[in-house]
Amino acid sequence: MPQDQAEATLPGFDTSRRRRALVVRGGWEGHQPVEATDLFIPHLEQHGFTVHVHDSPAPYADADLMAEVDLVMQCMTMSSIEKDQFWGLRAAIEAGTGFAGWHGGIADSYRNTSDYLHLVGGQFACHPGKHPDERVGDMADNYVPYTVNMLPEAAEHPVTAGIGDFDLVTEQYWVLADEYCDVLATTTQKVREWDPWHREVTSPAIWTRQWGEGRIFVATPGHQVDVLRDPSVNTIVKRGLLWASR
Repeated sequence: MPQDQAEATLPGFDTSRRRRALVVRGGWEGHQPVEATDLFIPHLEQHGFTVHVHDSPAPYADADLMAEVDLVMQCMTMSSIEKDQFWGLRAAIEAGTGFAGWHGGIADSYRNTSDYLHLVGGQFACHPGKHPDERVGDMADNYVPYTVNMLPEAAEHPVTAGIGDFDLVTEQYWVLADEYCDVLATTTQKVREWDPWHREVTSPAIWTRQWGEGRIFVATPGHQVDVLRDPSVNTIVKRGLLWASR
């Protein structure tokens, strides 16, 4: 197996077992939901998943379908979710379906549904940008250099083992989170002369969460495909998908 694939494979993951993955993608197009999920679908297929793709959360309301799903990979920024769809998703996770994603596709979905925010455990609040004099009015205004700091717990976790701190130039998520998140990595918002806050703020950057029998995996880096191709981000997401699966 090529080295990059070997690094993204979890020890003991049984690729001979047939699994079913549901990909739910859409919402704000700036996060490239189609291109981003297409980047990881071959990885799932190589690990024994049959992949079904949908452009809305409607399948979550299908209890028979969700009972057969081992993993949901979601990239659905903002948008909205109906009550029966949300409760179908939550019931499936409680029964063992894995739920995984990155950036706004999971941490900035369905803003008006507080129960979803509770389920995921961390919610995008903002991504502080460049100095006002450097902004030109496009997405790059929010691309700043920052470090993802791995916590000691990450050294032994199968999703992050062997990966050290790494640097990115992209959106740095300031996340509102709770103590039920098992945080593997953080990132710290600095205090700059134009910022209104007065001390550094550290937010989760990578976390997991146990919900009933199901596992949840979230990575906040991943604004667009170029970030998801970063070797550290790419490996962490690929491992996280497998780890979260039933």
